[in-house]
Amino acid sequence: MPPARAGVPPVVTAPLRPAALPPAGLPGLDPSWSRLVQAPDSAGAPRTWHLLDTAPDASPGGGDVAGTLVCVHGNPTWSYLWRHLAAAASTAPVPWRVVAVDQLEMGYSERTGVHRTLTQRIGDLSNLLDVLELSGPVVAAGQDWGGIVVTGWAAAELERAGSGAGRHRASSPGSHLAGLVVANTAASYPADAPAPGALRLATRSGVLPLVTRTTEAFLRTTLALPKPALPADVRAAYRAPYRSAPDRAGIEDFVADVPVGHDHPSRPALDAVSEGVERLRAAGVPALVLWGPRDPVFGEGFLRDWRRRLPHADVHRLAGASHLTPEDPRFAPAVVRWLGERAAVEQGAPAGRAAQGAPGREHAPPRLWAALEERSGDDGPAVVEVAADGSSRPIRWSLLARRTRELAAGLDAMGVRPGQRVSLLVPPGADLTAALYAVLRVGAVAVVADAGLGVRGLTRAVTGSGVDWVIGVPKALAAARALRWPGRRIAAGPVGGAVLRATGAAATLLEVAERGQNRLAAGLGLPPEPGPDAEGAILFTSGSTGPAKGVVYTHAQLSRLAAAMGSVIRTGPGSPLVSAFAPFALFGPALGATCVVPAMDVTKPATLTAAALADAVAAGGATSAFLAPAAIVNVLATAEALDERQREALAGVRVLLSAGAPVPTPLLQRVRELMPLADPRTPYGATEVLPATDVSLSDVLEAGAGEGICVGRPVPGVVVGIAPLDADGHAGEDVTGEPGVTGEVVVGGEHVKDHYDQLWATHAASVRVRPSAELARALGAGRWHRTGDVGHLDDAGRVWVEGRLAHVVVTADEVVTPVGVEQRAESVDGVARAALVGVGPREARQLVVVAEAEEAVTGPVRRTTVAPPSLAEAVRVATGRGLAAVLLVPALPTDVRHNSKIDRVRVAAWAERVLAGEKAGRL
Repeated sequence: MPPARAGVPPVVTAPLRPAALPPAGLPGLDPSWSRLVQAPDSAGAPRTWHLLDTAPDASPGGGDVAGTLVCVHGNPTWSYLWRHLAAAASTAPVPWRVVAVDQLEMGYSERTGVHRTLTQRIGDLSNLLDVLELSGPVVAAGQDWGGIVVTGWAAAELERAGSGAGRHRASSPGSHLAGLVVANTAASYPADAPAPGALRLATRSGVLPLVTRTTEAFLRTTLALPKPALPADVRAAYRAPYRSAPDRAGIEDFVADVPVGHDHPSRPALDAVSEGVERLRAAGVPALVLWGPRDPVFGEGFLRDWRRRLPHADVHRLAGASHLTPEDPRFAPAVVRWLGERAAVEQGAPAGRAAQGAPGREHAPPRLWAALEERSGDDGPAVVEVAADGSSRPIRWSLLARRTRELAAGLDAMGVRPGQRVSLLVPPGADLTAALYAVLRVGAVAVVADAGLGVRGLTRAVTGSGVDWVIGVPKALAAARALRWPGRRIAAGPVGGAVLRATGAAATLLEVAERGQNRLAAGLGLPPEPGPDAEGAILFTSGSTGPAKGVVYTHAQLSRLAAAMGSVIRTGPGSPLVSAFAPFALFGPALGATCVVPAMDVTKPATLTAAALADAVAAGGATSAFLAPAAIVNVLATAEALDERQREALAGVRVLLSAGAPVPTPLLQRVRELMPLADPRTPYGATEVLPATDVSLSDVLEAGAGEGICVGRPVPGVVVGIAPLDADGHAGEDVTGEPGVTGEVVVGGEHVKDHYDQLWATHAASVRVRPSAELARALGAGRWHRTGDVGHLDDAGRVWVEGRLAHVVVTADEVVTPVGVEQRAESVDGVARAALVGVGPREARQLVVVAEAEEAVTGPVRRTTVAPPSLAEAVRVATGRGLAAVLLVPALPTDVRHNSKIDRVRVAAWAERVLAGEKAGRL
């Protein structure tokens, strides 16, 4: 690291290069935004700045704009970075003025020849904004090292105004600091840490001038970071102000000012910024953190630091985005939406999670572990693990309760603290049950993401959650080490010293329990119980319609979720449950029910055989069973292998449930042959709200044929409404309870999720509704959730699901929901499963059915083929649609967790290529 040229008083001379306006024609940049402004720099020398200003004559409060966004770029970019935000904010329904500055020595601002330190840059910005005389609400926004500069300015303004809640002066007497938006930047940086990521090479002695000033290497490398790649003309626009080596001197100086080490001249300034962040937190200044997870410079550690320092901040991870976050097309809409939410709060209206009306503490139900404590003297089985040979291992309630307390005490002794995140990568069974309840008891947050997400999805879930601890079996811990997952590690199962060393585990669960046992024996109790509104768990969605999302539940919501599931499962003390659906194997003990874990790979539901199910039912004397749809299919396919004892065991099941994906009625009817006492039930819901509705096979048969799948009536405490679709297939915010209206299914209830983890924009969109007065009264203090499913209500109050909102096909003439058409196609002999997709541009879009064939009728289909004319015509007649084509494939692609949900987006893209005559490859 070359020494920084800090502390030298600037010599005011003629600029090395005067400030200028950018050339016309830069893509996405409105030339009317550019202006030159004179303002003194931090040393008082007159300087000329270039900045973008979308509304220099606007006046907040006068109806022109709601406020001003002050945006500061980092290195080696310029104000061009903010062009998308400038366009979006200035044209929003409630517009905001955007002032995006080019820092001195950068962009089209003056080249002074002065090496500018962090202290100077903060002072420069402050003087410029004083000259601009901003008024009304001011929101500071920054990326890269510009984020540090603007955060330092915001904290200084707060200090100048005097700290405290409410409005804070921002440069001008008529302005106030209304918020902070940061993207891929730092709130602090340890003095003993090396330069972040990709900067390490650039900061080496002798390398810095070569890669930053002499050549464009540093500039071009930065511009290559976005995914997908920036267009060539956009890269050229970023390079435009840095054509010569003197133009790039500021890039070199910016890198040299990265405060690595204790003795760096800018170290005190960065520490002061970090302290300023604490003042922003204490004052309750609203904050939004938008993050590109694929950033090689500002990695996950920086995001975790922001979350720790600003726990009240709204955080949104832009999956797939990299370093230049404002270039992501999702960035500007998220900021504008956040400004609208915060503007509503400023005016006294509720916004975001506040609008949900969360249930109060006085009505908080008992925590999940209460049932364990109540049955701590019970020697009956709490969990029964069944092996592949049919043998079983029962774990008594008394042992489970004792082991949970010991693990809780041991985790506390090891340093697991309230609010820390603990990833649980243990198969369902006694170890997972005890570990989960122990984690909850000490107030940590359980992160539950099963291996069904695949290595990539699981890595994204664990890393993105910012876990502090990982409890897993050796295979999972080995993956955690190889994939560099964060967190200290604890090994589950029988593990030797060699495995501990190989996986980097600090201890085994047994050792944690022994430590806790000693702690309890010494009279040291457990820490205080977490409050009902504290975060309890993060449960991950299946990822079947995009990257899996972390769904956050508080302790009160977890308890309500368990109670709602218990009422549908009809289980509790004396009603053992076989759970072949991993997430819900954990709720049995909370309901006081014995939970039986069958011999199967729980990450692959289709591995459950009829024999394994029967053995589990017999081992636990179970009266209820919870199976994924794919498990039901394989149970029926392997039923012929059952012996008389196993058939007799299944005949005693009284409640069979399946959730996660639709289950065809013919399959449920076949289930009755194995379980004649059961009226199969298929509760409907999602990770965000389960159950929402409940329906039995008898109910489905009574409802008869309809458009879509009948999922029954709302369970007690749940309200269901519909957000109607418009002509473009979009669902608005108005929600109605009127029957016969097709639209997005919206669910409300007390056990609805609290929010999505680090996906503020996604959560905000999922709760943005305007329910009818009747629905609002019915919901009371509950929360709303937009499911992403489309459907309708019938005259009897039943909910019918017609597909996913993302799978609706919009043609030039109509909006078509897929499920009803697919059901009618599947009624044709020769069609096993079908997917309806649209092909072509909207004005000429055609409907296409892609189907799995029934071999008994069509013979084996080993490659893509066009359906025979007679079969295609039969499908057209059955569906009542003028289908452009009917294609047959060996198998339709499904999601990884349920093995049931058809990936229609993938099918549509594939069908488009096939019908265009391209080489489409395998589906």
